[in-house]
Amino acid sequence: MNEFEKMISGRLYNASDAKLGVYHMERMALCQRLNQTLITDQAAIEHLKEELIPSAKGNDLGIFLPFYCEYGSNIHVGRECFINYNCTFLDDAPITLGDGVMIGSGVTIATPCHPPLKEERMVTEYPDGRHDLEYAKPVTIGADCWICSSATIVGGVTIGAGSIVAAGAVVTKDVPANSLVAGVPARVIRQLDEKDRINVWQTYQENKMPRSLREKERD
Repeated sequence: MNEFEKMISGRLYNASDAKLGVYHMERMALCQRLNQTLITDQAAIEHLKEELIPSAKGNDLGIFLPFYCEYGSNIHVGRECFINYNCTFLDDAPITLGDGVMIGSGVTIATPCHPPLKEERMVTEYPDGRHDLEYAKPVTIGADCWICSSATIVGGVTIGAGSIVAAGAVVTKDVPANSLVAGVPARVIRQLDEKDRINVWQTYQENKMPRSLREKERD
């Protein structure tokens, strides 16, 4: 296996490997080009977005720039996902978004991991050369999740379909489907249920303020 293959598979890899470094630089340069493209040039943005994130092609991925990632090729998106301003996806391991995932502004998804002990974490001379040994864990976000602004999701986490991660939460462990999680570290606050329904179409048609049954019960 080459170092890129080791990286995306979750094995220890040499982050200072020359060939990996060249590819890494190429992908970050592509991300930079995307961010420097005028918002009015939507054709160029679409082209660069699909070059950076190949899975975006044909999937109607929406991104408000700037957007930051390391590779882009390790990001896998479903249909009609949306990523708001100033998000960072450190995609050393795969980051997978199911259909309809909404990512709020300032969200960080970080797959890289470093050895806990300092003597194993530092760049070191090994028998076959100088290595910076790291590893990464994938992140999977199920369909129709809403990750609110400034949340952080660390490597190895799976978030079940339909869940909400509250603003500023730090998610360090798996989240069950249809859950609301919040806090640092994030914990399950409750399950989402019919009391959260706001009857969007009727409320929109009647031009009323959106309020769920749960909110009405608190009055």
